Amino acid sequence: MNKISVVGIGFKPLEKKASDAVNQSDDVLVNSRLLEVFKGYSEYEGVKDRIIVHANVYETMDYIAGNYEKRKIALIAAGDPMFFGIGRLAVERFGRDSVEVFPDLSSVQVAFARVGETSNNALLISFHGGPDLSKRRKLEYDISELPGLVSRHNKIAILTDRVNSPEKIAGAIIEPSAFSFQRSAIQIFVCEKIGYEDERIVVGTPEEISAMTFQHPNVVIIKRTDVEAKDSSASSAGSYSSDVFFGLREAEIAHSRGLITKDEVRAVALHKLRLLNKGVLWDIGAGSGSVSLEASRLSPELKVYAIEKDESQVKNIHENKSRYSSMNIEIIQGEAPGVLKDLPAPDRVFIGGSGGNMTGIVKMAVKVMASGIIVINAVTLETLNEAVASIEAAGCTVDISEISVSRSKTVGTKRHMSALNPIFIVTGRKD
Repeated sequence: MNKISVVGIGFKPLEKKASDAVNQSDDVLVNSRLLEVFKGYSEYEGVKDRIIVHANVYETMDYIAGNYEKRKIALIAAGDPMFFGIGRLAVERFGRDSVEVFPDLSSVQVAFARVGETSNNALLISFHGGPDLSKRRKLEYDISELPGLVSRHNKIAILTDRVNSPEKIAGAIIEPSAFSFQRSAIQIFVCEKIGYEDERIVVGTPEEISAMTFQHPNVVIIKRTDVEAKDSSASSAGSYSSDVFFGLREAEIAHSRGLITKDEVRAVALHKLRLLNKGVLWDIGAGSGSVSLEASRLSPELKVYAIEKDESQVKNIHENKSRYSSMNIEIIQGEAPGVLKDLPAPDRVFIGGSGGNMTGIVKMAVKVMASGIIVINAVTLETLNEAVASIEAAGCTVDISEISVSRSKTVGTKRHMSALNPIFIVTGRKD
């Protein structure tokens, strides 16, 4: 059976095996943009009469499907075909045994070299949704998630397209609520038309890049230059080290009058929530936002809605969000269940306070939730009974835990245990 030869070009001459695969092919498939690049290769003259240019990648894949068993096909690709490239599509459609890939350097490799930066520990992502606007593929990350990604990664390299362009990427960063740290500490490199004669490297702040336009194709590298200063500032502000994955202490979270979900109870509640990597969490009666904060750090791609009606508590949530750069938290000031109607349906719900609207909150949450978990913290027996009744009335299964916590307290030269108020944790599940 013939192998489909996927040959990357753009940055260096073809190695012998790749060159042989092209020269011995019956058909050489290439898009119009790469055709201009391929004309600069020594192999071009020998195969130019066998070149087929299709309008889009879908036509190319269909042509291969109808011909590769009886004809030798070489598919010309950009850079490394297996790095967010057409090589993946070929392998997925025809199987790895039918495809042989001959990679060139990836454009991201070259971009890092051009700007003199190491790619160590950089996040590599693609915002390239495909050439057909009506068939754009679902991307792993959306451009709206970029502020949160930049808050968690010192360097990000992005493959762009004409929709998610460098100026649009920079614009996402300069949104007023995007960052708690200085945007001037973010440097953006735009590597435009790498490998072409008119290649250009542009360096600027997000504000500068957002006001410019760029030719396609290009690669964007975002670099944080404030990491050490940020860690120092966070430490002096009383926040915990960014290296800590889970376990913020009450003293490290801005709150008012001791109104905060205690550390031990918070840990159990988060365990009961069984947080997802992605999805939506409603934190209703969020208070200081301690549960939202821990959830956002445990699942950075989870969208967390912190709902709180008290203005002073809302200020605490804003401070905590800013202190820890928890960009996946959205703060909603208002009273539930009224303010819930316009929010995306949740996968998880935590109720720390209901304001006397427990039944209505649970009813609405269960109604819009396809499946998921509701966790309710109850201090009093009355709240416990209401929580259980509300969850059962909504058709969910119920589980109850009682959490009793005692903390050591030094009196004189001896340690004694001092008990906190017991908490009932009610868990409802909708399957």
